[in-house]
Amino acid sequence: MKIYHTTKRLQEILHVTPIETSIGFIPTMGALHEGHISLVERALKENTVVVVSIFVNPTQFDNEGDLSKYPRTLEEDSKLLSQTSQDIIIFAPTPAEVYGTAIKSKKYDFGKLANEMEGKHRKGHFDGVGTVLNHLFRIIEPDRAYFGEKDFQQLQIVKKLVVLENLPVTIVGCPILRETDGLAMSSRNKRLTVEQRENAVFISEILKITQQQFQEKTIEELTQFAENTFAENKHLDLEYFEIANIKNLKTAKKKKEGKKYRAFIAAFAGEVRLIDNLALN
Repeated sequence: MKIYHTTKRLQEILHVTPIETSIGFIPTMGALHEGHISLVERALKENTVVVVSIFVNPTQFDNEGDLSKYPRTLEEDSKLLSQTSQDIIIFAPTPAEVYGTAIKSKKYDFGKLANEMEGKHRKGHFDGVGTVLNHLFRIIEPDRAYFGEKDFQQLQIVKKLVVLENLPVTIVGCPILRETDGLAMSSRNKRLTVEQRENAVFISEILKITQQQFQEKTIEELTQFAENTFAENKHLDLEYFEIANIKNLKTAKKKKEGKKYRAFIAAFAGEVRLIDNLALN
């Protein structure tokens, strides 16, 4: 397994591959888990070359404390990837390697999609995501890029980014991988204390109840139930619970025939922010 830290060296390797080669790309911020590995395994099946980037992107954090505390575990990440395949290429650049001297976000017009949920609560987040992915896509020039549905809104943003930047890459969404108790796998889970980890499963439990009751209850009733139940929980602080139309992610007030919906949650376990979502119909 090879780890490259510079664009020049990475591109030298990628450009000597046969012309019929297809490149699969999984962008990550490290602290890898089995959810990431599921993306890698799919990419290995569908491509002849697979690149995994490990880069904690400074422009998508609106909280300096969150950025500084984000786990950086390159050695452990490379070991985990090597257990999956020795043929994976790791790209682990510095911020200067990706951005040059100006580490800042480009302003994107993602439309109303960027104003819902995460867009409301994390100012500039999607501009940061779009900027770093634009850089990485142009460096790696992948045929396919793989993203988990845990960041469902981000997945839709990335699809929009590809259109805006006219990038020749297919965006592949992959199912959420969960722990045995239902908690969505996340790099942030590593920051949870034992007690916080035990209580974090409450998030997926509320989503599951919402899914089970979606046909019988109104959106207003389900939202009220989730907010009231979180208010009684001493271990988690709810930031938002929303049921949204999956097409535009606009918060739904009433169910409409023929429309598909997902429930979305963002909550804090201490200082650790966790997100999750689930298809309802």
